[in-house]
Amino acid sequence: MRVLTVVGARPQFIKAATLSRAIARHNALHPEALVDERIVHTGQHYDANMSDVFFRELEIPAPAWHLGIGSATHGEQTGRMLAEIEKVIAADRPDMMLVYGDTNSTLAGALAAAKLHVPVAHVEAGLRSFNRRMPEEVNRVVADHLSDLLFCPTEQSVENLAREGITRGVLRIGDVMYDSVRHYGERVAREPRALAALGLVPKGFVLATVHRAENTDSADNLRRIFAAFDAIAARCPVVVALHPRTRRFLSEHRIAPAAGVRLLEPLGYFEMIELEVNARMILTDSGGVQKEAFFARTPCLTLREETEWVETVACGANRVCGASTERILEEFRRYESGETAPDFGATPYGNGDAAGRIVAALIEFHATRDR
Repeated sequence: MRVLTVVGARPQFIKAATLSRAIARHNALHPEALVDERIVHTGQHYDANMSDVFFRELEIPAPAWHLGIGSATHGEQTGRMLAEIEKVIAADRPDMMLVYGDTNSTLAGALAAAKLHVPVAHVEAGLRSFNRRMPEEVNRVVADHLSDLLFCPTEQSVENLAREGITRGVLRIGDVMYDSVRHYGERVAREPRALAALGLVPKGFVLATVHRAENTDSADNLRRIFAAFDAIAARCPVVVALHPRTRRFLSEHRIAPAAGVRLLEPLGYFEMIELEVNARMILTDSGGVQKEAFFARTPCLTLREETEWVETVACGANRVCGASTERILEEFRRYESGETAPDFGATPYGNGDAAGRIVAALIEFHATRDR
């Protein structure tokens, strides 16, 4: 069976590494039923710190195709990806298209495959923020409705699909990012490097990321978020792993963070995990970082008005604050004072065996389809 995997952004590299490792394990044990995976890198994240470092560190197989699409408007970027992925499918003739998450790469891969009658498998299916102003929400909804296999991380994601009339091919398999954290967590603990390199001490800093368009494209939102960072930094250093686009907008909007707010270049996966585990608290608008915070057992404040990872909110590990300075500071105070007590013993994301279950489902689907 030949599988074409489309990736383009940091969270997808992490998930793809986990699944590629499971495919390699399967092939070693079952040489009579090999899964031939070929990776297409769209180039959506083209900065070396956002892309190349992840392929090296996570030992992801080298992409068979690198499309080099780069940055553009949503329509132009998606359209260029669609045209190029269509050429790859025509040349490679895969049995299955595998897409991850909710980026423009996800949408383009699913659309191209569906139009050429190649079955689509969507990892991280069924997530909903119920905010159609988010481009990610549009991408994930369309990808789900085009997919033949929908790999859901949680029971809530299964229910979301059922409400939209999608029940066929839906499997709750757990979260592949949990697989990843369990696999790489031991290496991070064994080979720490970020804290020492940055001069940080465990639980002596707050970690933050800001990259969503709803925040970076709004001068008011950025100002309110960084005003909260400034206030927190008066008590505890704030370390911001900064997306290149966010750095550009800070400059354009003339937002100068306080001295206690430290702006870093994008971090490698292992450095990010190490900082997440050792941070006092995490402030982010990233869906992936919200989950990583939960797996790291570190309280999280979400800098959006909603989250698709509602399970983290239900167990008190995450609070949704939007871009409100006052709400961010109030929820920070509540965690610091102990008024909010997270339940990190909850297990809504499976047992860390999602990737193996996905590989088994892909093989079963292909065998059934051939009969």
